Amino acid sequence: MEPLSGPLDSGGRPAEPTDDRPSNLAWAAGEASHPAPPLGEDCWFLSGPTASGKSSLAIRMARRLGAEIVSVDSMAVYRGLDIGTAKPTTEQQAAIPHHAIDVVDAAEAYSVARWLDEVSRILGDCRRRGRTILFVGGTPLYLRALRDGLAPLPPADPEVRTRLTTEARDHGPARLHERLIHVDPVAAARIHPRDAKRIVRALEVAEATGRPLSEAFAPQANPWFEPRLMVVDLPRTTLHRRINQRVERMFDEGLVEETRRVLTQPGGIGPTARQAAGYAEAIDLIEGVVDRAEAIRRTQQRTRQLAKRQLTWLRSFRRATWVTA
Repeated sequence: MEPLSGPLDSGGRPAEPTDDRPSNLAWAAGEASHPAPPLGEDCWFLSGPTASGKSSLAIRMARRLGAEIVSVDSMAVYRGLDIGTAKPTTEQQAAIPHHAIDVVDAAEAYSVARWLDEVSRILGDCRRRGRTILFVGGTPLYLRALRDGLAPLPPADPEVRTRLTTEARDHGPARLHERLIHVDPVAAARIHPRDAKRIVRALEVAEATGRPLSEAFAPQANPWFEPRLMVVDLPRTTLHRRINQRVERMFDEGLVEETRRVLTQPGGIGPTARQAAGYAEAIDLIEGVVDRAEAIRRTQQRTRQLAKRQLTWLRSFRRATWVTA
């Protein structure tokens, strides 16, 4: 299950909403330059909103293609976080080799740049074995980085970043967003007025280079990506019912116990991993902030919001093929 994007509060919980509109703003998070992995005619892509049935469909597709599966899920990389991230089951992973799953401990930060490096290595290994590659998952940032890579960026300027961050804290990010409208209206239209991190990064780069970030550092789309991308489509009522049922099942199957167990490990659950819907709520339940019913309700609500965000991004891939699961 993917995280809700956006800044976190002091407890590691999502704090402010981010914009639903898709963009090529992987650079805004401050990632380094990375080219897209070497995609080709041996690569296929399957995506869709959370709880749409991607994992089971992927097994059938992989068998027909003679493919191995590469996860495009920013939460599946975390070891020990299995129930809340809805990882492929043990049986599914035994049936078809899966990659980019259980890469790091839950306390670690994990970036899209690191994932791209991992994907390039996996592609080489699969090709040496003569295997087709099926990418499966719905993390929007990972999908776009898979298609475009990460645009080249100047290094961060600590002095400028500190000044802008302090201004955002003291006067609110909306004030900086107003400035960004004049400096880079394209970026401003794509970044939420309360998304301080990305506003600061866009202003920082514009100040350092004298050029709008959205124009100067636009990545180039990989031509193999969209024509081979299939997106699982479900009626909204069906999807919401499946989301609600999945969340209830997660709590029944031990999400709270899994969360408690990982919290006892060195470092516990880091800020990045806590973004996965369910873990912040489970922590609140463990700490007595909410009861079980409220934890489930909040997780269902966050997951429905996530599905809406994923679908918004996926619709931006205009040459994708939409299929009914």
